[in-house]
Amino acid sequence: MGYRNKTYIVFDGDNDIWAYRFMKGWKANKNIDFDFHDAHDINRLTSIARSEQYIKGKLKERFKSAKQIIVLIGDSTKNLYRYIRWELEVAQGLDLPIIAVNLNNFRAQDNDRVPPIIRDEYVVHIPFKLAIIKYALDNFPAEFKSRKATDTGPRVYSESIYKNLGL
Repeated sequence: MGYRNKTYIVFDGDNDIWAYRFMKGWKANKNIDFDFHDAHDINRLTSIARSEQYIKGKLKERFKSAKQIIVLIGDSTKNLYRYIRWELEVAQGLDLPIIAVNLNNFRAQDNDRVPPIIRDEYVVHIPFKLAIIKYALDNFPAEFKSRKATDTGPRVYSESIYKNLGL
């Protein structure tokens, strides 16, 4: 498998694309210290991509370069099975760390919105705030690799981490 340095972002394309665009904007802004290598820049999908099989094939190609996953959790995320659940299954099959970002800014697992497939898994749950997303991108993948065999269930960051980040 090739070099894995990308972040694969899972989101409800109908309702939560605004959050993905915010992240792209943070990355593009030279005055903001936020960077990630977006797996969605690989094999761009066009408007002619209509077949589910074709789309999933292209998405699988993106996973090949991913080192971590962000799932943007909005109001309807837990109910979307065709793509979101499938993407999370692929991520788990590839043993990729998953960062669950609550768009309602909840700092822990939001049982009303989190997809059931990751509810009991070693996944870090954070609010949609630039500083903690950056912190999780920088720190959770290494933590996941070292602790996934012994730790289970949802992971949350301590109040001291939020305080140190000014949140």
